[in-house]
Amino acid sequence: MSQPDEPENITVAQLAEQARAALGALATRSDLEAFQELLGLSQYLGECVGESARSLAEHGSWSRVAEATGTTKQAVWSRWRG
Repeated sequence: MSQPDEPENITVAQLAEQARAALGALATRSDLEAFQELLGLSQYLGECVGESARSLAEHGSWSRVAEATGTTKQAVWSRWRG
């Protein structure tokens, strides 16, 4: 039986809110470890955006990805095709 706070029971907006809260908490810390974690998370976020773009294109089209980013289909395909 799943719990209310498991990922499949949390909305996209709630997940984003949790991520922002965690990132904000790291950003306000004044220590090297928090800064290094943010650098690593920045790279990971970029990888996740690419994965999400490819998934969206696979289940829709590169045009949908382009529309969401406000750029051309050619630009998003070139950046995130994998």
